[in-house]
This record gives sequence, structure tokens and C-alpha cells, in this order.
Amino acid sequence: MPAGPEISPEAAVTDAAPAPDTTAPARPRRAVRLARLARREAPRTALAAAAGLALAAAFPPYDVWPLSVVAVAALALLTRGRTVRQGAWTGFAFAFPFFFCLLRWLHVVGYDAVTGLSLVEALFVVALGAGLALTSRLRGWPLWGACLWIAQEWARDRVPFGGFPWGRLAFANTGSPFTPLAALGGAPLVSFAVALAGGLLAYAAAALWRARGAGRRLRALLPAVEAVALAVAVSVAGYVVPVPTRADGTVDIAIVQGNVEKPGMDFLGRPLMVLDNHVSATLQLADDIRAGKVKKPDLVIWPENSSDLDPFQYQEAYDRIDSAVRSVGVPVLVGALVDHPGKPGYIDNKGIVWDPQTGPGASYAKQHPVPFGEYVPFRAELSKVITRLQRVPRDFYPGDHTGVLQVGPARLGDVICFEVAYDEIVHDTVTAGARALVVQTNNATYGRTGQPEQQLAMSRLRAVEHGRAVVTAATSGISAVVAPDGRVLQRSEEFTQDVITARIPLRDGTTVADRVGAGPEWALAMVGLLSCAAAILIGRRGRLDKKGQE
Repeated sequence: MPAGPEISPEAAVTDAAPAPDTTAPARPRRAVRLARLARREAPRTALAAAAGLALAAAFPPYDVWPLSVVAVAALALLTRGRTVRQGAWTGFAFAFPFFFCLLRWLHVVGYDAVTGLSLVEALFVVALGAGLALTSRLRGWPLWGACLWIAQEWARDRVPFGGFPWGRLAFANTGSPFTPLAALGGAPLVSFAVALAGGLLAYAAAALWRARGAGRRLRALLPAVEAVALAVAVSVAGYVVPVPTRADGTVDIAIVQGNVEKPGMDFLGRPLMVLDNHVSATLQLADDIRAGKVKKPDLVIWPENSSDLDPFQYQEAYDRIDSAVRSVGVPVLVGALVDHPGKPGYIDNKGIVWDPQTGPGASYAKQHPVPFGEYVPFRAELSKVITRLQRVPRDFYPGDHTGVLQVGPARLGDVICFEVAYDEIVHDTVTAGARALVVQTNNATYGRTGQPEQQLAMSRLRAVEHGRAVVTAATSGISAVVAPDGRVLQRSEEFTQDVITARIPLRDGTTVADRVGAGPEWALAMVGLLSCAAAILIGRRGRLDKKGQE
């Protein structure tokens, strides 16, 4: 047989399959991919940041409450249909500018404090953004989103170090149509209604976008119209909620705002200066009573830290307080820092009932000291790194009981400063028998920063929530009298010495919010978490079904 054609090695190589092209472009480096991702996400990130700033403007001192609904709607739209990671990033882009603007009053401590606290608080909204993205594929997603807002607020109100409730949606709506809902379910129900109204507006916007190619057909627009109608209904539902205000008695009070030397971290000035200011204002009140210019009150209220020295350790401070109380002739609720009797090295932040005949008597110690302001967690370790913490030389010790005090003829509930932000503390004080609430506060460090206005807004919400008059006594302002329906009847200016006299109602009845307590908040938060679990299960089942079809 003739031999076949001879094939050279070169030809064999030529006829074989072409070798891989090793000159193809390498996979883009991580930095390039991140740059592309940043460019792609920049518009959405900018919109989220703008929405966060809009939410900050809903709070005092700006008080544009409708922006709270708009901001919630914007976050819902920006996370809709996104991945969990994308939703988490959008939540951060929304939350950090919001908290930085809202908490800017901390700049008197340092902008690093503003930044650090804003970052910590933003982490909770990161989880919210991820949850909104996850549940946006479920039917009824505006409802699940509103529940997730409550879950976020529930967690932020409790951790870390007892939580920090500043920035709840309810605190931006203390004078809005949503406010009366507080009498039914407290601050959580107000936040839920705001979040639900915002979610429904987002649903309407999404429905309009889907119907944009359907011309003017009413059927295509119907879902948007229904969502807007529901949002309006939720927004005005508070108007049909009765807010109990009928008084079971009254009491005449005087609030003494003594003022301080200057705003900022060094507001105390020299020792006894703040105390002398309150003593002199009280002595002037006594003179006015004797001259017939002012009716004699049943009791007088001094603010938190109105005595800048422990009256039980410094006889001079004790004597000055005692002389002022005897001069006015009625019990005075005095705010003072005193050495803890059983814990050497610790301080109690107290409200003390000082009687003109018997002297100091019953007292209330603040239950929730402020971390890094009134005590330093991990002091031994952190003080080596952050030397500024040495400005808190001793830790405050938390009180162990509610602040119900008999002050003259009135059984008042004392709540000290930031405690007004915490649902449980105020709720327990009212259910323990307080007929009116007193907020003793010292905002001198944060004067003219917007913080006093934000705290006063919380007092307004608590008044409606519990159907109680709320009296705020501040060293440097804002001192105020709030009616049980949330109206501010009288208020002082900041950094002025002032005495406010008023007759306030005393109430024994309780609201629905008092009776249900934290139940609605727990229920709504649980529904929010379960909706995330349902979204995960449905998504997993859908992927398995798709794989089975392939």
C-alpha cells in the first residue's frame, strides 16, 4: 500500500486547535471594579444622602415634620428591588448625614464625638436598608417596611449601653396630625404611622412609574390613587383619637431658671455660682410674693444640677438652699449631684424634695446615666487612649426606683434630662402614680445648638402619650409648661434668668398607651423581622424551583 502523505511537525502544530490567547486583557483589578461601582451608585447614594438631610430638617429646631414622611418614602424607593448589600449601603448613605446633622449639637464636645456617635447609630439603619431591600419583593411591602422601622428603633433604643433613642420618627412629629396616636400606642405607634404613610407614598410613586406607558387609563392609575388615599387616611387618623385632658385636680407651681455663666463644657464657672443664681431668683420670687406681685405657689421646681456642690458635703451649699426654701415658704424640688451613700467614688444625680420646715427629704436618683457623659464604660482602657474622658472624673451611679415624689400637695413624677427620651422610664413613672411629670434638665453644655428644642419636643410627645402635664425645668433654658394635649403653654428663653408661674392639671386616669406599655412596639418589631425571614424563604424557594425547571 502506498504510504500516506508525510506530515511535518510544523504542519501538525499549524493544523491543531489554536492555543489560548494569553494576550487577552486581564481581569480588572479590584480598584477598577470599585471605581466603576462607585460611579454607578453615585446618583443613588447622593439621593439617599439628600433624603437623610431632609429627615434631619423634620426635627427641631427646623420642625418641618412633613419631610419625615417624604424621607421615609425616598428610602423605600431607593432600596426597592435592590440586593441586600445595595440596600445596606443605601441605608448608610441615608443615615450618616441624617445623624450627623441631627446630633451636631455634640460639636461642643468635639466633631469626633459627632462622627463617632453618628456612625454607631447609622449601623442600625444599615440593617434597616438591607431589610427594606429584602422585603420590597413581597406583597404589601409598605407595611413590612414600616414594621422594620420600628424594629430598627427598638434596637437603637436599647443597645449599646442602654441605647440612644434620639432621631425616632415620633420625635419629629410632636406637633403633627400623627401626634394623637401616642395616646394609643406611645412613640412606637407614631413612628409606625409615619413610616407606613411614607411607604404608601413610595408605593404610589412606583405604581405611577409602572403605569407611565398606559396612557390615561384609570385602571392603570388606580393602585397609585388607592395608595395615596391610604397614606392620607393614616396621616389624619390621629384626629379621631381622643386625648384625655380632664383634670382631677390642679396645683400652682413656679419654675426657677437661674441661668449659668456661659454655654459650653465650662458652664459651671466658679463653685456656687449656679447655686447662687437659683437662690437669688428664688429669693426674688419670695419678695414678689410678699409684695403681692405674684400669687404664692404650692411648690417650686429647680432644674438638674441647680446646686453645683453637694449640699450634704458642703455646709455653705446646704445653708443657701435652706435659706431660699424657707424664704419662699413652700417645698422646692432641688437638683443636685451628691456622693453615693453606699458606693464610694460614685455620684448620684438627684432630685431632692426640700421642705421649708424639715429640710431635705425624699429624693430620686437618675436611673439612666449618659455613657461617656456621666460615666465612662471601660474607663481603665479607654481613658488611656481618649484623654478627654478624664473630664468625667467620677461615674454616676444609676438609681433603682421611679421618680414619684410627693412635693407639697402634688404627687409628681421626676424624670431627669435625657431620661425623657426613654419610653420605659416615663411609662413606669406614670403607672407608679405620678399625676404630672417634671423633667429636670441641664442643657447648658448644648445651649443654642438645637438640642434643648429637640428635648422639649420629647416632653410634648410624653404629655400626649400619658395624658399628663409636663413641666421642664432647665438651668439655662428651655424651661416650659406643656399641657396634657402637647401644647406649650409657657416657655423661657435660653441663657436668661427667669421664673415661670403656672397652674397645671393633675390627672389620675391612664391612657391606652399606659395600659398596653411596650406591647405594640414588640409586636410590630417582630412582624418586621418575620417579614425578612419570609422574604428569604420565598427567595430560596424561587431559586430552587428555577433550578428544577432547568
